[in-house]
Amino acid sequence: MSNIENAEKTMIDNLLKNSGKSLEQWIDIVKKQNFQKHGEIVRFLKETHSLTHGYANLVAHKSKGSDAGSAENKDELIEKQYKGKEHFKTIYEKLHAEILKFGNDVEVAPKNAYVAFRRKRQFAMLTPATKTRFEIGLNLKGEPVQGKLESAGSNMMCSHRINLSSVKEINKEVINWIRMSYERAG
Repeated sequence: MSNIENAEKTMIDNLLKNSGKSLEQWIDIVKKQNFQKHGEIVRFLKETHSLTHGYANLVAHKSKGSDAGSAENKDELIEKQYKGKEHFKTIYEKLHAEILKFGNDVEVAPKNAYVAFRRKRQFAMLTPATKTRFEIGLNLKGEPVQGKLESAGSNMMCSHRINLSSVKEINKEVINWIRMSYERAG
């Protein structure tokens, strides 16, 4: 069992302990609401049922089958992300290869809209955000905004981001920011 699978199992076990309801019970509650969007589910669970963001996010992903563990084929999740944004696939492939060089402890977890990279905790997200913008989400709390590094704004999953529009923009600065986030996640 991988670290991600262990962490997920622990989180599911703790969901039952902390809330008194199993993951399956929470999924039933969510499905009765007929929500269309992930964010609607998270907001509902946090505001109506006082779940923390982490548990609400877990239930939302599981109820929609949008987490890596629910996907039958992780490659299908990635292919779906790049449908209509195929020109960004080379950015993803180059960054993916560079990130794997950081160490043998890098875990890759495709989601519906992005691919998460984890060590002991998540350190990067690669997202074909729009048809004109590829986004690298990073966890670099306390790091000042500079160069290509921007604030991630209200994104609760990352503190910073780097926006790219072509593979040519992947340079030493970009790789160094990702490596710094990786090192802090260990």
